[in-house]
Amino acid sequence: MRKWKIALGTAVALGAISVVSVHLLDMGNLRLSGSTAGAATPAPAAFVMPVPVASVVKKTIPIYLDYAARTEPIRSITLQARVPGYLQEQTAQDGADVRQGDLLYKISPDDFQAALDQAKAQVQRDTATLDYARSNLGRGTELAKSGYLAKDGFDQRTSTLREAEASLALNQAAVRTAELNLGYSQIHAPFTGRLGRNQASVGTLVSVAGTVLNTLVQLDPIYVTFNPSETDLADIEQARANGPIEVEVLLPGESGASQKGELTFMDNTVDHSTGTITARATIGNGKFTLLPGQYVRVRLHIKQQPDALMVPQTALGSSQLGKYLYVVGKGNTVDQRLVSLGPTSGDMVAILSGVSEGDQVITGNLQKIGPGMPISPLPQQKPAS
Repeated sequence: MRKWKIALGTAVALGAISVVSVHLLDMGNLRLSGSTAGAATPAPAAFVMPVPVASVVKKTIPIYLDYAARTEPIRSITLQARVPGYLQEQTAQDGADVRQGDLLYKISPDDFQAALDQAKAQVQRDTATLDYARSNLGRGTELAKSGYLAKDGFDQRTSTLREAEASLALNQAAVRTAELNLGYSQIHAPFTGRLGRNQASVGTLVSVAGTVLNTLVQLDPIYVTFNPSETDLADIEQARANGPIEVEVLLPGESGASQKGELTFMDNTVDHSTGTITARATIGNGKFTLLPGQYVRVRLHIKQQPDALMVPQTALGSSQLGKYLYVVGKGNTVDQRLVSLGPTSGDMVAILSGVSEGDQVITGNLQKIGPGMPISPLPQQKPAS
């Protein structure tokens, strides 16, 4: 009985300890929960968009007039024979670049050489006849003075001398003609240029000005022809009065000029149906980059515009109201400015109204910002030259 009581007392004591422990644990949890709930949670900081900026700069820029144009050769000829005969040789290949005086074609020279030899022989014969006539007239002169030669005989000797002189002159001209014909059997380049495709095979019987052999065009320099509007005439004429107008040529797909030249021709009438005038520039083409018939663009440098306000073209935005710029406003917020555009120069564009020199325009992240938004300007970009 005593052992049972001791066991029962021990169980009761252990239960009391357990109850106290649970109570203390619950109180600790309550204190912990209360302290956590009472602490303030910090609000997240607002995100500020970093943006690249560039200053509006004032500079002098060139003013250009742009036109579509087409290249034309200064000289372009059809090569034809000046004497008939069989084509013996083509000495320059199709499409070859040749210099003035280069041999291009040969026509069989045998007939012309024979005609030249015959003419020279006739000259030799007439020279001998003339020498005899002169000697005969000299003797007749002495005989006529002494009365041994009648007047009629003296006149005959004089006439024979003149006939011999005329015959010699005639055959000397025949020699020159034969020499020319022999020279024409070789066709030389009349100017420096480029050959086209051969149109007469070796062995062809060519006729005078009837058989086309090839074409030859001059490539350096070359013409570029375009049609300015009559509204641009005043600016062009004013620029011409100040000196030669520089012309730049841009090939399709190019952003920079590949060749430069000078405006050398303006027509004397305006086409009433189109309101344009024909103009032409002469362009150096030493590398033969341009070929006749190409479509190109030309830019006429007509003047310099000082004090133009320039910004990068990447800073421009577009809306239903027109072109605009985002400018860094007070407190580093976005300020939207509607602007009027002027001429471009490289990757810069002139602004006619809407900004002032020194304003900082935003050049990037334009799709992620709007008027009034806070921004963080990045270190300023160096303006493009």
